[in-house]
Amino acid sequence: MDDDQLSEVFDLVEVRGQLSGAFAVRGRWITRSAITSPVKLSVMVRGRCRLWADGLDTPIDMEAGDVAVLTGRSWLRAEGGTGDGPAVEFAPEPGRYALSVGGADFAVDDVILGGHVGLNPAGAALLAQALPPVAHIRASDAAAPALRACADRLVEEVTGERLGAAFAVRQHAQLLLLEVLRAYVGQAELPPGWLKALTDERLRPVLTLMHREPGRPWRLEELARAAAMSRTSFAVRFRAVAGVPPLTYLNSWRMLLARRALRDGDVRIGALAGQLGYTSESAFSTAFKREVGEAPLRYRHRLRRSGMSASS
Repeated sequence: MDDDQLSEVFDLVEVRGQLSGAFAVRGRWITRSAITSPVKLSVMVRGRCRLWADGLDTPIDMEAGDVAVLTGRSWLRAEGGTGDGPAVEFAPEPGRYALSVGGADFAVDDVILGGHVGLNPAGAALLAQALPPVAHIRASDAAAPALRACADRLVEEVTGERLGAAFAVRQHAQLLLLEVLRAYVGQAELPPGWLKALTDERLRPVLTLMHREPGRPWRLEELARAAAMSRTSFAVRFRAVAGVPPLTYLNSWRMLLARRALRDGDVRIGALAGQLGYTSESAFSTAFKREVGEAPLRYRHRLRRSGMSASS
């Protein structure tokens, strides 16, 4: 995979990983929770459990080192542990990780970390397209050591109560998502979409060109030549891999760049239109409104107002 392109996508969709819960429990147990984020992560640090979510026909059996990624789900239920007594039902308390995990006996207890991924609306749509409703990465997979290292660092930060732990937890949760995507790419047949396109060797030169020069008026013949394919073969392959025609992908990429520019800077709309290859400000505004649902200036003003209210 071209990691620079994946890093750029992560930045454009404002990926924000965060640990949302952690617990250690002994004996039989059950926990249920609503999922309010686009992507939910469950990491089985120690022990084993059985996990259900809406949209699953059968539960997932989780073992130590396994990670489950739930995309676009609304609820989660897990149960595990052993013993003769009745199962204890509880809900992890967000933000109180050390109290839940700090006194754990890692030789006996079941230990689970839960995380969620915050995304802007474009990012939520992209990951929903790229990932299945539930992806299960097993500890036996080739990418497991990297995942395990991320999980171990999370546990250290959660239980250590050191200065800067909250910041470290956010960073490691974000890295965990990256490792999950890498692992998922390596073990599964990806559905058509941007993630599969980034992994396709024949299309990688084409995506590099479009990402590097999004404002250039690319023609299908030029892009096909970069892929060393005929125009027809290229168009068919691109749609099969990316899920959309090449120029539709290019327009979506331009819109992601436009969102970032409007979010982070004060560039004039006309100048931005030119940078992204549109012949006029009105043509850009029409394309932006069709993709995003509101005009560029309205989008910028709304983000600025929400940012002010959040910081006040």
